[in-house]
Amino acid sequence: MQYGFAIDQRTCIGCHACTVACKTEHDIPLDQFRTWVKYVDSGTFPDSTRDFGVMRCNHCTDAPCVKICPTTALFKREDGIVDFDSERCIGCKSCMQACPYDAIYIDAEDHTAAKCNFCAHRVDEGLEPACVTVCPTHSIWVGDVDDETTGISQLIAANPTTVRAPDQNTGPNVFYLGAERAVLDPLAAPVRDTYLWARPDEQRLRTSHDYEGDDPTAHTTLNTSHPRPWGWRVVTYLWAKGLAGGALFLAALAVILGVSLGAVGDVVAPVLAAVGAAATGVLLVWDLKRPDRFYYLFTKPHHTSWLVLGGYCLLLFGLATTAWFVAGVLGLDGVLSWLSWLVLVPCALVAGYTAFLFAQAEGRDLWQSRWLLPHLLVQALMVGAGAMAVALVLAGEGSSAVGLAARSLLVGAVVVLAAVAWSGGAGWAALIAGLLVQPALLAYESVFVRAGQDVPLS
Repeated sequence: MQYGFAIDQRTCIGCHACTVACKTEHDIPLDQFRTWVKYVDSGTFPDSTRDFGVMRCNHCTDAPCVKICPTTALFKREDGIVDFDSERCIGCKSCMQACPYDAIYIDAEDHTAAKCNFCAHRVDEGLEPACVTVCPTHSIWVGDVDDETTGISQLIAANPTTVRAPDQNTGPNVFYLGAERAVLDPLAAPVRDTYLWARPDEQRLRTSHDYEGDDPTAHTTLNTSHPRPWGWRVVTYLWAKGLAGGALFLAALAVILGVSLGAVGDVVAPVLAAVGAAATGVLLVWDLKRPDRFYYLFTKPHHTSWLVLGGYCLLLFGLATTAWFVAGVLGLDGVLSWLSWLVLVPCALVAGYTAFLFAQAEGRDLWQSRWLLPHLLVQALMVGAGAMAVALVLAGEGSSAVGLAARSLLVGAVVVLAAVAWSGGAGWAALIAGLLVQPALLAYESVFVRAGQDVPLS
């Protein structure tokens, strides 16, 4: 059984009755929408047209928002409706990144995720969604699309239909009849300087000139605002956990290779790792819209989400860091030799688990890369080695120790300075390289995180 919508854009008059009924039914805050009508104008007056598209959650058969949600606040019912429980939501905004349809928003009043839920409370009472009952032209059809006897199934079978973003393979269950491609394709009709009755949000205005559709006259004249869910905190978190994993990894690698880093390897490295991991946790909680519920990650976990699995990676890394610090302070070289192989795994996990989290963010095509995991591991070694190089030079450690850090820095962007320090004879070069590599990675991550969210989805 799979409930779905069929939107007949051939008869839709763009009256916004569905939008108003939805906002009234669910008491949705001003300037936020669970369903809305998009306008696209094409042609040149007097040969111009205006096309409509009713936008909403697609109640996907394979819903990526459900997979990435760390607390099962989003869940799929037996009837196929993708519903949500605001009491379980921590406001992590990961579902917004996973949705390819811009259907999810953070409620301005309770700071939890919300979207069209098919008026599940009405469906349970044998009623149709509010938008269906109010539509004056019967342009919205609902029902079980898996049942060939239902009106919606027969409508879909008898007419050509399209869906939004079929390439995402989510199995969307909102079917459009007679909808223009310029309406359904978010890149086909960029905005101009203004909408009909409002100014587009700044993000859409900044990126509007980057896209040109097949019809240069087609432009969006009405849509909703969709700001970037993740910002500088996520950027900084990527850097912090990379530094943490890379610093401890380099200390363990030195022990394996028989290179003495002295107190820097025994004590400073786990301290850097602990500070980086702690900063990662603080930034993660700080970025939540409901930080008071952060413990739901452990008390109400959804183990398909890499937010939850990433939390476990951080805990494991914390244990490894503590063990290394204790052994280093007590001078237990034999224990450090034994630990050096074991800590490589949690170091790699804490540095690289975000690759799997970003892979679950299916709405962001620029984040979908098979090379993201090795990139994150290399970046971690780069910034971790940079921090260790600074510490080694300031501590006056030998050339072999500085040389190991410099070799590790060669995987990064500050190649020239690191190469000068390769022999260990130019500590100043390693010091400068170690300092420069930190803002370099922050700048890179800032571009990476922002660019993925700049591509419009509706």
